[in-house]
Amino acid sequence: MPVSKKYIEEINLKAEKAINKPAIYGDDIDLTKFQKYIERGKIESLELLPELAKEAAVMAGVDVEEKERSGSYVQMDHSVVYKRLNKLYEGKVEIMSTDEAVETYDWLEDYFWRIVQPDTDKYTAQVALNPTHGYFIRILPGQKLEYPVQTCLMIAEGYISQNVHNIIIVEEGAELNVITGCTLSRSDATGIHLGISEFYVKKGGKLFFTMIHNWAENFYVRPRTAVLVEEDGVYVNNYALLKPVKSIQSFPVVYLKGDRSSARFNTVIYGLEESYIDLGSKIIFEGKDTKGESIARTIADHTSVIYSRGDLIAKTNNYCMGRLDCRGIIFSQEASIYAIPQLISYGADRADLSHEASIGPISEEQVEYLMARGMTKDEATSLITSGFLNLDIPFLPEIIDKHIKEVVQITSKESM
Repeated sequence: MPVSKKYIEEINLKAEKAINKPAIYGDDIDLTKFQKYIERGKIESLELLPELAKEAAVMAGVDVEEKERSGSYVQMDHSVVYKRLNKLYEGKVEIMSTDEAVETYDWLEDYFWRIVQPDTDKYTAQVALNPTHGYFIRILPGQKLEYPVQTCLMIAEGYISQNVHNIIIVEEGAELNVITGCTLSRSDATGIHLGISEFYVKKGGKLFFTMIHNWAENFYVRPRTAVLVEEDGVYVNNYALLKPVKSIQSFPVVYLKGDRSSARFNTVIYGLEESYIDLGSKIIFEGKDTKGESIARTIADHTSVIYSRGDLIAKTNNYCMGRLDCRGIIFSQEASIYAIPQLISYGADRADLSHEASIGPISEEQVEYLMARGMTKDEATSLITSGFLNLDIPFLPEIIDKHIKEVVQITSKESM
């Protein structure tokens, strides 16, 4: 049975009231510029992606051979072009488009537009009123997969708005690793990616979510993400942005509802060219003995502008612990970094919240230490920067690590 028409109508009514509502952060974007609708045909294998699309997918963390993947979901522009679940995991995990899930499960109403609201701003409204798929992943109770599920949201044409709604449900006691790549196969394309993501981690569940953003200089990005974690649940978010982007603004929020639930954000941002980047994370502590940590590493080069935000908000009278660690390096005199940590306690007299924020150059002492052991200045600087950006994410293709090192080598000479 599908989600009820009445509920869909309620969502649309909310969205219509916010169709011109600007976001709190980031520059305002005229969505009327992106009106094209592009459909694509299905492919039988990721190896059959067009060459440029395949290269873009690999650089966004996709394993086109699927040797170490439990399943795959690939969307190009407004079409689902590939979907596959390893036969070993049939009956353990589900992968489909969110549009398909809405038509299949009436109970999805309990998860669909529940922790992200359609009237949040004009971008959520656009997705609600003009949805173009997105992925639905659900792992059944007690299940654990050997390898990650991978998804790729790709844009191959200019002047479109890709409006995706992603839902992940980790049922009780289950464990899921997801690697998502968002990318362009045309580096000169202009357009916008709007991504609504609602993730639910049930009692004792674990979700490890890695997102690689691989955009271009003329592209706009507006993700809207919320995560709800129940008792003894764990959510870990890894995020990397290593290429230029016209403008990106995202501020995902995790609700630690259940007792002993926890969340961790690991964020790496490399600001290049004229990129305008406004990213952060928010953790709301509501359960007993909850723990949250947000670690951000940012480098600003050329004329890029980076806002690195971090909020820890305690709303419980029970013990909770949160830590922010935000550090930035400026590689150019024309670049900017704004570190904006925020700790809020609503009468939470047992909350232990702390932050450390810093912006500065690479330590000369560290460089001199490595040079004294035989390295050149460039080698020492490159090694330090590479370590600064290292996320140590399992199951990522080697080409991603190689790309990080190449980017570091190009700019490390300018860092001192």
